[in-house]
Amino acid sequence: MSSNSQSSFVETTVPSPAASLSDVDSLPSSPTTSSLEASSEDGGNGEETDAEREWKESLQQLELLLTMVVVPYVGKYFGRKCAYWGWAKFMQWKYPVEIVVTSERMFKGAGVVEAAASL
Repeated sequence: MSSNSQSSFVETTVPSPAASLSDVDSLPSSPTTSSLEASSEDGGNGEETDAEREWKESLQQLELLLTMVVVPYVGKYFGRKCAYWGWAKFMQWKYPVEIVVTSERMFKGAGVVEAAASL
């Protein structure tokens, strides 16, 4: 191969760090909505009050509770319910036997207990 074909595929210039910083500096900067709200509520000084900080902490704790406890538990419960339904439909298709749940309350209670067993 000739050197002419190699140079067409390879970029020989390496960007300098100073050039990349100038690119970032040229981007327009706009304040976020949360900083605008904080500055308007606090009279422009931008400091959070204790109540706002506690409110944000409580929202964070609520989010953790939902993502770590409630969503997995509910997903596991409905996943098993869907699996039981699918298995029942498959068994009815494969073997023509009718499945009857005698106590809907006991069936749901067993699903809740089984879903909570491994938590």
